[in-house]
Amino acid sequence: MLYYLLLFSDNCRIGGALAAELTVKGVYGDKTFEITKYNRYVQRSIAIPTGIDPSKITTGIVVEPDGTVRHVPTKVVKEEQAYFAQINSLTNSTYAIVWHPYEFSDVASHWSKTAVNDMGSRMIIEGDTQGLFHPNREITRAEFAAVIVRELGLRLENGAAAFSDVSASDWYSSAIYTAHAYDLINGFEDGAFRPNDKITREQAMVIIAKAMTITNLKAQPANASAQQTLLPYKDASKAAEWAKNGIADSVLAGIVSGRTSTELAPKAFITRAEVAAIMQRLLQKSDLIQ
Repeated sequence: MLYYLLLFSDNCRIGGALAAELTVKGVYGDKTFEITKYNRYVQRSIAIPTGIDPSKITTGIVVEPDGTVRHVPTKVVKEEQAYFAQINSLTNSTYAIVWHPYEFSDVASHWSKTAVNDMGSRMIIEGDTQGLFHPNREITRAEFAAVIVRELGLRLENGAAAFSDVSASDWYSSAIYTAHAYDLINGFEDGAFRPNDKITREQAMVIIAKAMTITNLKAQPANASAQQTLLPYKDASKAAEWAKNGIADSVLAGIVSGRTSTELAPKAFITRAEVAAIMQRLLQKSDLIQ
């Protein structure tokens, strides 16, 4: 029989942030081996010491051996009189909890302000060199792949190019390779990914539906068909057949809504503001953040 051991080191501090290390090991007979990558999140809690304001904790991060950091889905919970940061990750790592508030000046009066600033504070989305977010700008397929990888807290991986038009020297190569390794993205029939093409709403929704498998968010109930779910949208027939189930899963889960109550706009390009909003909803609906 195979057993799983969660091994925590004592809490420590990295650069002033409270940190802890998690290792998962499997035991089979008299053999022990480390499990470094999982298909579902492993949750652990870091106790927040007395005297630290729990409202000043933005997110958890992974601290890599080279000093770089990446977001992992985190929320603060109260158990009796104590507060804990619940961190969810797909790898063995050293974790820290941090205070990292961030506001983009160009979303101050935009409908997406709350989602954009939340995702920016969690290091999931980024602005330009002037700190502007450009919420109404459309996003490319490569950019979307990079955002979904950061949102899920995936460790970047490298390997042989999965697509004919993505080379190792491209800034997005690791993100695309990682997203493909986790079965989040596919290319086109000609073997290309078309990283610089703008991503459509239906393409984005299919990726979100796949991400729901990782976050363990239940999709459509057995008695609900894609056709039934999309019935309120007059333009649902414009969606590609291969995308309809993914679209329906995203809509039914409450992650994606139409641009109006009757317009799904599956072929339209998705904007950066819409991406921020659906990323926040995915984590919230999956109970990974508040």
